[in-house]
Amino acid sequence: MATIVSTNAMQVQTNEKNSAGVQNGLKQRIIIKLKVFRSKKTGGWYSAFLCLVNQGLATLAFFGVGVNLVLFLVRVLGQDNATAANNVSKWTGTVYLCSLLGAFISDSYWGRFLTSAIFQLILLLGLVIMSVTSWIFLIKPEGCGDGILNCVPPSPLGTALFYLAIYLVALGYGGHQPTIATFGSDQFDEANPKEKISRAAYFGYFYFALNAGSLISNTILVYYEDGGKWTLGFWASTAAALLGLFIFLLGTPGYKYVKSFGNPLPRVAQVFVAAVRKWRVANVEGEELYEVDGSESSIKGTRKILHSNDFKKLDNAAIVTEEDRQRPAFNPWRLCTITQVEEAKCIIRMCPIWLCTIMYSVIFTQMASLFVEQGEVMDATIGHFRLPAASMSAFDICSVLTCTFLYRFMVVPLAGKLNGNPKGLTELQRMGVGLIIGMLSMIAAGVTEIYRLKHVIPGKEASSLSIFWQIPQYILVGASEVFMYVGQLEFFNGQAPDGIKSLGSSLCMASMSLGNYVSSMLVNMVMTITARGERHGWIPENLNNGHIDRFYFLLFGLALVDLFAFVVFAKWYKGIQHEGSDESCTKDGEKESQVFDKV
Repeated sequence: MATIVSTNAMQVQTNEKNSAGVQNGLKQRIIIKLKVFRSKKTGGWYSAFLCLVNQGLATLAFFGVGVNLVLFLVRVLGQDNATAANNVSKWTGTVYLCSLLGAFISDSYWGRFLTSAIFQLILLLGLVIMSVTSWIFLIKPEGCGDGILNCVPPSPLGTALFYLAIYLVALGYGGHQPTIATFGSDQFDEANPKEKISRAAYFGYFYFALNAGSLISNTILVYYEDGGKWTLGFWASTAAALLGLFIFLLGTPGYKYVKSFGNPLPRVAQVFVAAVRKWRVANVEGEELYEVDGSESSIKGTRKILHSNDFKKLDNAAIVTEEDRQRPAFNPWRLCTITQVEEAKCIIRMCPIWLCTIMYSVIFTQMASLFVEQGEVMDATIGHFRLPAASMSAFDICSVLTCTFLYRFMVVPLAGKLNGNPKGLTELQRMGVGLIIGMLSMIAAGVTEIYRLKHVIPGKEASSLSIFWQIPQYILVGASEVFMYVGQLEFFNGQAPDGIKSLGSSLCMASMSLGNYVSSMLVNMVMTITARGERHGWIPENLNNGHIDRFYFLLFGLALVDLFAFVVFAKWYKGIQHEGSDESCTKDGEKESQVFDKV
């Protein structure tokens, strides 16, 4: 009996050991798997590529609505040319204004991944409402709005749903674009020299992806929409947005995530309040200003910014007074760190440069309004085929795609050998070149209009001049985008402090927003001044009675004044300097000053 008990006890012990061994083995395998997972590199070009594809599809969806919107308003909703052009400008301006909202939420609260996903859902919702509304309420009879068959006047409900849809599209795309731009750049480590180069290249490819997506909209979708198949075009845009969201979520495990840094508005406000409170305190040297210990700044997750000597009065916010020392804890509304002060300085320094980009956006927005209306009254026939006027923007897109690669693989190496800058041209130099090329596009558009008026067919609104005369103005606008908008993306994202990177990217879109509003204001002012008495004005319903060539030349003159201001502010600008950054990167401001001195 004792032997049996002993044997059973030994079997129990053996089973316990085997069980423990299995558990330990399983535990070891889990630990190994976790180590492998943790050591697995996140980010890099694969993750960035998914962001690029997502951006291309989202842009395809957006421009599936936007590229022909001016004609939809005229043909389907029955608006006149000036009203339609103004409504498109206001809508486009709202799109880009929403970029500020998306960037703010991204940097402050939700983080870039979540913000991008939510705004894509809003974009998708707007496209679904747009498709259903046009199908049920607006396109009556079927196939109307093709320039031949008139649509039945829309009902108030149909019009209300239409405007709800397009402004949801504006909110969704506007909030998504700057967030995905910054999220994609997050996939590269700026501290790694190789990845820093890849990060700079990413912005060029980002704009390439944006234009690749819009190329499909401006060729295939615009063809169907111009033929009266508006609903089909809108559903295709919806499918593209859905596919883009799926691809974006597909990369979730491999993304590199950057946490939000908190609301920057109180941080910036604290600097100004503290500086005003210590306005009469004597200035001290930079070494005596307050900064927290350690490698990170007081803004968690961000790098420290080195002190700069401009805007001296703001430095007062970082002066430690006797009253500050006597307090048990520092009051952030009385004492700020150097990094916090420099964050405010960076915003102030970028503002004049940003304001100078708005005039270029006024030029750019003509491509979606007056260029299309101009093309509508030109000879767009090729044999028995009629080319949609809005599809001429395909030449702009092809110009962007071509110039992106020419700049990347020809201009950068050549300019790098001449000036020693591995980037070829600095961001501010690229923006200046873009503004000049944009001015030339207005000259080309004005000359085209002069010749179009000379070839007007008597008794008709159309002209016998071929629509292909518009090619130079579209190509010039496309070339200017490669320099101006890609330069803006790199400049504002690179010069923005770590805590407001998305906000920096959104400044490019905010420039487009104000450009659209300024364009709408200029159109109203010009029509108010030039359409007095029996005069038709420069931009009348029948363009043959107007002079939009004079409006183009007016934009050239305003841009010329803007160019002089831009050169002055670019010469004055000094770049941000992070603690521990490469010395060569901290002298960008000095290089800009030297270059613009030569100008």
